[in-house]
Amino acid sequence: MIALIDYGAGNLTSVKKALAALDAEVFVPTTPAELGTASGVIVPGVGHFGATRALDSAWTDEILALVGAGRPLLGICLGMQWLFEGSEEAPDCPGLGVLAGRCHRLAGEQAGLKVPHVGWNALDRRVDSPIVEGVPSGAQVYFTHSYAAPVTGVTVAATDHGETFAAVVQRGQIAGVQFHPEKSGEVGLQILRNWLRSSA
Repeated sequence: MIALIDYGAGNLTSVKKALAALDAEVFVPTTPAELGTASGVIVPGVGHFGATRALDSAWTDEILALVGAGRPLLGICLGMQWLFEGSEEAPDCPGLGVLAGRCHRLAGEQAGLKVPHVGWNALDRRVDSPIVEGVPSGAQVYFTHSYAAPVTGVTVAATDHGETFAAVVQRGQIAGVQFHPEKSGEVGLQILRNWLRSSA
């Protein structure tokens, strides 16, 4: 049973629909204690990094306990950024801190590109990793964001929009995607399928 975290930063309907298409059982916990029954946790989200303040210490302690027990964690869009130490979008708001680095505003405007970065863009695969099994380099996925995570040692795939940023990250059971897999057609479903396999 997959726990889909609702902290008021996004419409969960499309994520639920994508997971249902993959025959995944999903529930939305209303208290941190309910996370104990989850075989995996997904943190979705859109909007301002400050929204993650809703995930207070009770939630983060429980999520970290699950990660420590080897259960998989997936962050989507803002949820991926939250896996890092923080973001310049809300400097006083810490991230979960399970991945090193801080998120920053995209520099696309300096290259004459619009920010936010909205639309389809290609994944440049950097390494082989379970989260991108069956997903070729150059596959197109759907983005909508103004801030992004840096390219680090956990970057599995990157994308360019005025600069290169991390589009897919994975370290052990922790994974994140900056794009919206639930809006990225078969490629997005394959990535969700790969992640679900780790929670089986």
